[in-house]
Amino acid sequence: MAKIGFCQAVIEFFPDFVYKIFIVPALFVEEMMRIAFIINGFPTLSETFILEQIIGLLDRGHEVFIFAKRISPQPTTHFSISQYHLMQRVRYHTTVPKNKTARRFKALYYLIKSFFQTPLRTFHCFKYLSSDFEFRTYPFFFTCLPMVCKRIDIAHCHFGPNGNLGIALKQMGGAKRVVTTFHGYDANCYPAETSPDVYMKLFHAGDAFTANTEFTKQRMVELGCDASKIQILPVGLNMTEFHYHEPSMEPNQPVRILTVARLVEKKGHLFALQALSNVIHKYPHFEYILVGEGPLENEIKQTANKLGLRSHVIFRGGLSREQVLEEYTKAHIFLLPSITAKNGDKEGQGLVLQEAQAMGLPVITTNHNGIPEGVLEGQSAFLVNEWDTEALTDKLGYLIENPQQWKPMGRAGRNYVEKKYDINTLNDRLVEMYKDLLS
Repeated sequence: MAKIGFCQAVIEFFPDFVYKIFIVPALFVEEMMRIAFIINGFPTLSETFILEQIIGLLDRGHEVFIFAKRISPQPTTHFSISQYHLMQRVRYHTTVPKNKTARRFKALYYLIKSFFQTPLRTFHCFKYLSSDFEFRTYPFFFTCLPMVCKRIDIAHCHFGPNGNLGIALKQMGGAKRVVTTFHGYDANCYPAETSPDVYMKLFHAGDAFTANTEFTKQRMVELGCDASKIQILPVGLNMTEFHYHEPSMEPNQPVRILTVARLVEKKGHLFALQALSNVIHKYPHFEYILVGEGPLENEIKQTANKLGLRSHVIFRGGLSREQVLEEYTKAHIFLLPSITAKNGDKEGQGLVLQEAQAMGLPVITTNHNGIPEGVLEGQSAFLVNEWDTEALTDKLGYLIENPQQWKPMGRAGRNYVEKKYDINTLNDRLVEMYKDLLS
């Protein structure tokens, strides 16, 4: 790590042509890849999978930069943010002044600063922005120049729309290769909201793509991506954080049913409440704990009141990582009844399903998009069709009535996640993919 730190300091000191001709061969920095993560917000609690990739790359001795559109409004963060000093690696998109004169002076300042660091790349960047009408805007100018100066080996873009920024960076000479990861919304809902061919430039110029499920991959192919460019790389878990815990219930203790999800339509909270309103007549001793925030909070609360579930539904709001893990430990059953939203938005992988299985919880979820790929149907989880209230009621009632099934289902889920979703194994695969692209 000391060698890498020294190399990093020298790389930043010398201009571009010196770096290419003299510095790289002398320091053997080919052992270290320079990777830029282009993402929406940072730090974001609901996207710990990106954090785990960043940490994994740092642990393997690579240099990581983070370019984010915005800082997350969430007040709580993962402990690794401070442990790895990640906020020092983040560069947020620059605010564009409203005043025309201020914009021009700021652009000139950025241009001069960039030129003294990397004159050749700055020239290519300016030439590209001047010739490509699509990107000839001040926001794009301010966004790209800081990236160009970093001499990126791999630009890893999370979520499809950010891939277009990665492609522009590559064409300016600011990145050697571009990898774009699709998660769900970007493949399902975003093209419907914008244009079916919104990714055509990205699919043509992108070097590689990853999809969290086979379902997402097929959707990308339908949108025009070459299937040979896509690798299935599911979102993984740091298994050391998720301690297996056999769910058990004390005498007179209510059954705790847990959902960890944003309060949005596709997560199916209203579907869950309908089924629970049927369950309550036969099994009145349960609690339904909702962890998450979102725009549907008031509607969910009103529906719970109308269905007579007010005293059974507990809203915990947005929690820190440690608090979420504690909720998993206290729970007996995990429920994620995902549905297709009215605007076409769908679930991607549903990472919380792997988290719940890793913690040893029996799972009830839906036959929705890539969800069946992430559980063992009939062994670690029960699957029902979307909006099949009768089937969901039946599965909830069965697990409430048969707590002896919790342990074998939880153990099956834990074993499954260890084999398929361990973040260390997945990060090794990611690094190999990077190396293959650069070779």
